Formats: sequence, C-alpha cells, structure tokens
Amino acid sequence: MKRRLTGFAALLAVLYMGACFYMWSTQMQQVFEPTMEWQTTPARMGMNYEALRIPVGSGADKGELDAWWVPSELPDAPTLVYFHGNYRNIGNNLAHTRHLHQLGYNVLLADYRGFGKSSGGKPSEAKVFEDAEAVWQYAIGQRGRRPAQTVIYGHSLGGAIAIDLAVHHPEAAGLITEGTFTSMQAMGQINYGFLPIGLLLNQRFTSIEKVPALKIPVLFIHGTWDKKVPVEMAKQLYAAAGEPKSLLLIEGGEHNNSGTIGWVEYRDAVTAFVRKNTH
Repeated sequence: MKRRLTGFAALLAVLYMGACFYMWSTQMQQVFEPTMEWQTTPARMGMNYEALRIPVGSGADKGELDAWWVPSELPDAPTLVYFHGNYRNIGNNLAHTRHLHQLGYNVLLADYRGFGKSSGGKPSEAKVFEDAEAVWQYAIGQRGRRPAQTVIYGHSLGGAIAIDLAVHHPEAAGLITEGTFTSMQAMGQINYGFLPIGLLLNQRFTSIEKVPALKIPVLFIHGTWDKKVPVEMAKQLYAAAGEPKSLLLIEGGEHNNSGTIGWVEYRDAVTAFVRKNTH
C-alpha cells in the first residue's frame, strides 16, 4: 500500500510539473492572440480614415506599426489614442472606434508588433509598452496633437497598456479604461488557481501597482456581465487610483459591448470626462 501511495504521489507530482511547464511555455500564446487579416475597416463602417505606418523599435525588433487615423469633422476636436485588446487586430471590434468617432473625437488606433499588418516580430509585454509610446509620440509629434487635448483610451489588455503609458505621460488630458484587469497574475489565478502563477508568469501587466502613480484624471468603465474580466477588478483599480477618478459600471454590459448595451450612460460619462479634462 505504501508503495502504491508513493507511486501515486510521484504521478501527481509529474502531472503537476507538466501543468506548470505547459502554463509557462504557452503563456505568450494565451496573452496575445493576433491575426493578420482585418475583419473590417473604418470605411466599411462609414468612417473616413487614413492608413499609417509608425516606426518603432530597434535591432531585430525594429518594425512599423500599422495604424488608422480616423479624423473628426469638428475643428479642434479632442483626440483619443486608442489601444485594443489581445485578440485579432485593429480590424476587430471597431464598434469602440465608431462610438468615439460619433461623439466627435479624432481617434488614432494602431496594432502592436505581431498583430495585423504590423512588423517587428512577436508581441511581448515590453514591446507593447514600447509600441504605445511610439503611437503617443506620433500623435503629439507628427500629428501635432496637443497633450492637453489628447486622452489615452484602452480596452481589456489595451487598458493595461494605456495605464502604463499614462503613468509616463502626466501631460496627457486623461485616461479611460474599459473592461481591463488588475494584473495578469490575478487573471491567471481565475483559471489556473491551482498553479503557482506568480512564479510562472513573465508577462505580468501589473496595473494595480501602477494606477496609484497616475497624475491625470481617470475614468474606469466596466460591464457588470463581463465574464472575461470580473467587474470586481474595475472596483479594485478604482480604489487604488488617486483623485480625480470616476467609475462607470454598465448594468448588463459584457466584455466588448458595454458602449452598445448602455449607450446613454457610456455617451454621457465619456463626453463629460473629455469635456471636463481637455482644454
């Protein structure tokens, strides 16, 4: 009996180590899920746009970010620099861009390296932060947008990227995140709580540790029916951030459709935030 128990324990240990190795070795594919082909374009959704290529990186990681500039028809309109989530590319879920454009804003959105038609190798946490910086510099430098008229916006994983960028740019007008998480470790523990996630992760996205350092106004938006990122994470980010801050919970909103499900609340909150903080 003792020998059987020892053998069973050894088998469990092998299976557990195998699960740990699988988690460690596949985390890049689980964090980043890019595709090359666009599902749609702004033009197909009734928006005029300009296709851009934004240089980024150096050495073996040097590349160009594929980007779209969707201009407002209003003169001197505020600009929203938009960062999408981990799935597909900028052609996926353009409903966010259409909502923001309908509110009268310029929208600049770009793919990270490894996504869509961007070049420069595979994505990583360090590289997407560098990509976001390149997009910001393009908006302010080549595009001539004033920081005081420019809001950083991120959805899901893009929210973590937007938070990191906003911490480094206190001159920005404000930050809006939608459906974003506290950290990749917290996300991993939802599905892999039996594994030592903190030891295995090398893509950490520790937003909960960064939001206290924000020096600009922030609006957190989250759908109460979000099954991918629990709404409690928005509450935790809100609690950790300093003032000025606001939290919009959209009843019935899921991970990708809060602005559609609760259009009136979404419209009013975003409009009020941008109007108050841009000048």
